[in-house]
Amino acid sequence: MYAKELQGSRVTSRIAAQAQRIEQDLAAIRQALRRPFDAEVAQAGVTVPQKALMQVVVFNHGISLKELSRQLSLAHSTVSGIVDRLSKRGMLERCTDSEDGRISRVYPTREVTEYMRTQMPALTRGPLQAALKRAKPAERTSIEQALKRLRELLSQS
Repeated sequence: MYAKELQGSRVTSRIAAQAQRIEQDLAAIRQALRRPFDAEVAQAGVTVPQKALMQVVVFNHGISLKELSRQLSLAHSTVSGIVDRLSKRGMLERCTDSEDGRISRVYPTREVTEYMRTQMPALTRGPLQAALKRAKPAERTSIEQALKRLRELLSQS
């Protein structure tokens, strides 16, 4: 009985170590994929909180300041200040809600929306596409299949 428990403990330890290595690899992959976008954001002089706010606004056109504050876990006054600064730079528009004048809604400007539509895909997919070009066809297939299987296993949790 003891030998079986010991063997099970070793398997669990190996799986835990493997999970940690995979988690570290995934974090490094995410960082590598974000690098071009982060460099572009830094070049534009956008701070980390501004970047986080812009990402929420771009994917939630017309979001209220209250909801934006909630999603960012920041005080309303902090979010309002960030929105004001980005509005002055021509990146956001703050509009009063047409049905309830007490509510302010935030929209990305046309330029930001166009940038996200045209430039973002190259910034976010570019590093991945470049890496896949360097891989052999069989390696690309293996990578795709392994990631698909990992996603399936995670969705069963």
